[in-house]
Amino acid sequence: MVIVMLLCLLPVSSAFATENGSEAAETTQEAAETTQKETAEATQEGTAETTQEQTAETAQTNPAADNGAVLDIESPSVLLMELNSGQVLYEKDADTARRPASVTKIMTMLLAFEAIDSGKLSLDGTITVSEHAASMGGSQVYLETGETQTVQDMLKCMIVSSANDAAVAVGEAVAGSEEAFVAMMNERARQLGMNNSSFANACGLEAEGHLMSARDIAILSRELLLKHPEVLDYTTIWMDTITHKTKKGESEFGLANTNKFLKRYEGANGLKTGYTSAAGFSMSATATRNGTTLIAVVMGSKTKDIRYSDAEKLLNYGFASCKIYQDHKVLEGTAEIAIEGGIKDTAAVKAANDFTYVFVGNAGEGEVSKELVIVKNQAPVKKGEVLAKMQYTQGETVLGSVDILAAETVKQQKYHHALAKIWKRFINIY
Repeated sequence: MVIVMLLCLLPVSSAFATENGSEAAETTQEAAETTQKETAEATQEGTAETTQEQTAETAQTNPAADNGAVLDIESPSVLLMELNSGQVLYEKDADTARRPASVTKIMTMLLAFEAIDSGKLSLDGTITVSEHAASMGGSQVYLETGETQTVQDMLKCMIVSSANDAAVAVGEAVAGSEEAFVAMMNERARQLGMNNSSFANACGLEAEGHLMSARDIAILSRELLLKHPEVLDYTTIWMDTITHKTKKGESEFGLANTNKFLKRYEGANGLKTGYTSAAGFSMSATATRNGTTLIAVVMGSKTKDIRYSDAEKLLNYGFASCKIYQDHKVLEGTAEIAIEGGIKDTAAVKAANDFTYVFVGNAGEGEVSKELVIVKNQAPVKKGEVLAKMQYTQGETVLGSVDILAAETVKQQKYHHALAKIWKRFINIY
């Protein structure tokens, strides 16, 4: 058995789009800090999307069942997750539904990339901006009604500069209207088990009932990164430009990344920031070091500095304390499972995926064993059906399992199949 145990050791134009509400204010301050290296960066002031006061909330620190660590976290809701296993390494009030602001756009990204995969959209295809999309306030790239942009550029506007107008335009291109797209968002959330989320729009502007929890954001971020890692090609863009093509002519417009964590934390590569006066400062921060990717979700921070500081504390804790156990050869050459009552005596099988588990602290020092547990061995068998599970344990603790799938179809044996088998055996004897 080939097992890998890894110790997680210690990222042009005249106008730039800004985040919902006054994320512009933090962009301005961050730009000042990086002006020496990024002299071309300029920030455009945004306006707050809402004056509603944030509901007073209290939260108890509730660490994940790891080593009982309690971090000095100021934000009311946080969660730290390892990407491949989905294991939660740390959490604090992670299931309270809060206003997500532009972190909402992670769902819009997911549905956009799924639409590209299905052929509904193509990166070089174009989207025509509707009057509704052009009317979006807050963070925007000032798209005009009737203007066309490629899907690729719309994704840049939405992901890099957090443009609300681009997000709504993408949603309309996927579903026909923002209302229909919101229905898709809520259905996809249900499918992913995001039990404390409900969406009212495609971009994250303040709306009644538009809520997400830290756990749900982590689940959503993981789905996006695992199924569409190409999103990192967009989230890591620091500055770029698009060209507006309207009846007034052509003009270049600058895009500046709202996620200043990229320049603050080694290995940071995403994913999305968010801010409104009612929501506070939130983000889904992702970082990769030595092949390990962590997702740190922070919600409701009072300031952008607290947001970034808490994300940094979470990621530092994860990279310093976790050990990744991986099994890349789940079946170890076991390619068949005995089948009863089939036209064949065995069925070829394959592992659904590799096995990954995250140990925290000294928990990974014991030996890990695995055992094949048969789920079904009776014909008929359909290709892709789960026939067994490879179960991993450490002592008495079950760490998890990997589905073992049928790699072929085995039909149920009929009377004439049985006669054929008997005849074959008879021939072989003589």
